[in-house]
Amino acid sequence: MHPVLFEIGSFPLGTYGLLLALAFFAGTALAKRQGRLDGLAPAAITDLAIAMLISAIVGSKLLMVVVDLISGVPPGVVFSLGTLRAGGAIHGGIIAATAVFFWKLRKGQGLPLRITGDALVAGVALGQAIGRLGCFSAGCCYGTESHLPWAVTFAHPLALAMGAPFGLPLHPVQIYNSLANLAIMAILLLARPKRAFQGQIFALYFLVEGLGRVITETWRGDVDRGTGWLGWAWLSTGRLTGLAFMLLGLGLWLVWSRRKESK
Repeated sequence: MHPVLFEIGSFPLGTYGLLLALAFFAGTALAKRQGRLDGLAPAAITDLAIAMLISAIVGSKLLMVVVDLISGVPPGVVFSLGTLRAGGAIHGGIIAATAVFFWKLRKGQGLPLRITGDALVAGVALGQAIGRLGCFSAGCCYGTESHLPWAVTFAHPLALAMGAPFGLPLHPVQIYNSLANLAIMAILLLARPKRAFQGQIFALYFLVEGLGRVITETWRGDVDRGTGWLGWAWLSTGRLTGLAFMLLGLGLWLVWSRRKESK
């Protein structure tokens, strides 16, 4: 765990923030490359990516706040400086970014909705994969207890600030999520040349991202993310949003496969 890479005077350079920035630039670069395959303007992709990044940051923190309040966390803790510094709930960021994506393109940005979505999602998956390494470095989004050979133990004092169990071997679920997102990116890139209809890659992202999250939640140990929804112990916030993503992906697939996109 390396939450702080180094300090410049009294200013700490956090690993999470640095990897988040790297995730944005790498994801945007891949999205622009994919967009060129359909003749999309790179500058327009960049503008859209910036808007989605801002909304994702706000959305991830908003979902975290909502879940904490519903779970009974005192408002004084929820609206503390620690909350502002926390990364938030990633699916809240994806939900907000998706809403902004639809809003901006329906508003008219010179970008066709479906093929723009196809161009973006591989970059989103890459950004998530890099971002999860930031979670691992910071000690958040940690796993359940494990005694497997690859289990990790957080021993850095700052791990306590993130709530990670101190000195207990855990599943490196952040790495599991990172590998899952890299696999999702590979699936999307491999499926792109075989695209049967515009928007198929966009819909496929939600299907496989949702499925991946439902599976990796098995090893999540940070119960403050919200568990036991609808009275079912297995239904965590991540699984709830993961199932919603799968339904969204399936719906888009069924609708868009039957309709041609108007230009």
